[in-house]
Amino acid sequence: MDTWIPTLLKLLALPEYSLGTVFVVSFISATLLPMGSEPLVFGLVQLNPALFWPVVLVATVGNTLGGAVSWWMGYGAHRVADRYGHSAHHLRALEWLRSLGPKACLLAWLPLVGDPLCAVAGWLKLPFWPCVAYMALGKLARYVLMTAAMTGLATLW
Repeated sequence: MDTWIPTLLKLLALPEYSLGTVFVVSFISATLLPMGSEPLVFGLVQLNPALFWPVVLVATVGNTLGGAVSWWMGYGAHRVADRYGHSAHHLRALEWLRSLGPKACLLAWLPLVGDPLCAVAGWLKLPFWPCVAYMALGKLARYVLMTAAMTGLATLW
């Protein structure tokens, strides 16, 4: 049963491909920390175009898991935030997100607002797994389209 853990670690730690680095940077960049994973993804694919799909998939998984951590951070922060008043603009934004539901997490790929959006989804207690699924779809689309465009690999389709 536990034999899959060393296999997974070996896969993620392949130094010649830097997939472990892509995973960690993508994970961290999806939290509320200011960091971007795109330069690493673009650079690695530029150096080794055959790794397009492994890099995109590892970046998507790392970024989605980071978004899930942000969701849980928002969920935990809900109790603290309720102690403070909210502006009318803030309340309208929250109501808009609540009306969209987990589908709002498709926008988790957006710069500046995507990562906080995941935290707000948790804060609003939107269903976790649907939110993660929509995050993954949005992030996969972003990595595929941006990496293909930046590296000139649009012929992979």
